[in-house]
Amino acid sequence: MSIDHYENFPVASVLLPRRLRPAVQAIYAFARSADDIADEGEASAEERLCGLAIYEDALTGIENQRTDLAPLFLSLAAVIRDYRLPIQPFRDLLSAFRQDVVTDHYESFGALLDYCRRSANPVGCLMLELYGAATSANLRDSDAICSSLQLINFWQDVAIDWNKARIYLPLEDLRRFGVDETHIANAQVDDAWRALMRFEVDRARTMMLAGAPLALRLPGRIGWELRLVVQGGLRILERIELNGYDVFRHRPKLGPSDWLVMLWRASRMKFSLSRMAHVG
Repeated sequence: MSIDHYENFPVASVLLPRRLRPAVQAIYAFARSADDIADEGEASAEERLCGLAIYEDALTGIENQRTDLAPLFLSLAAVIRDYRLPIQPFRDLLSAFRQDVVTDHYESFGALLDYCRRSANPVGCLMLELYGAATSANLRDSDAICSSLQLINFWQDVAIDWNKARIYLPLEDLRRFGVDETHIANAQVDDAWRALMRFEVDRARTMMLAGAPLALRLPGRIGWELRLVVQGGLRILERIELNGYDVFRHRPKLGPSDWLVMLWRASRMKFSLSRMAHVG
């Protein structure tokens, strides 16, 4: 298992209540298929943007209660209606997908976080809406978790993104640590690279831990689902560290032994977070 912000939809999870599975599957289908338009295949940028415009028009059709939409959008319309979901998170996702087509690097961490706000945070928002738990405090912590997951995905996929002509490491951070694009092109892991990645890993971990109390506040299955998502993200960061920050030759993935660690840590999250808060 690797960390990917759309794969963190609990589509097939045994922890997902049966009543919510059709709704989650409809939302996931929208997000995953739109993301594929932006990223997969050999289409031109213009063709990708045209494909995403169809999705944008469909959202307007859903708002206007049109009944002549494609099955994918009719299913989504039913979920939005039945659960009274806000439409803005779906528009935010499309905005991020369009940005993927036209943007291949980010100058600052602030610009990257703005992308995460639209590419990842809507996932958590919609899940909280489905569970009837979209309070301001829950949304705040969910945003921290989702943005952290997106960052973790970028850190583990530096080489993959480079092959797509993209750099998600903020350019201001590369300059700060004396790293340039040749490090990525040549898979060069030296002291400068390790210092950069140590900084980025710590940054993502801090963000994840800031949002982690949400997993303890949410009851039942959703709480356990989120505990495992949090622990999965933290474990990937740990794997990056254990591999000496060499994400080129050792892209971190979670295996059976990692799942045992994650389950153990998920069961002890209340204690561990309480201890960290006390130490802090």
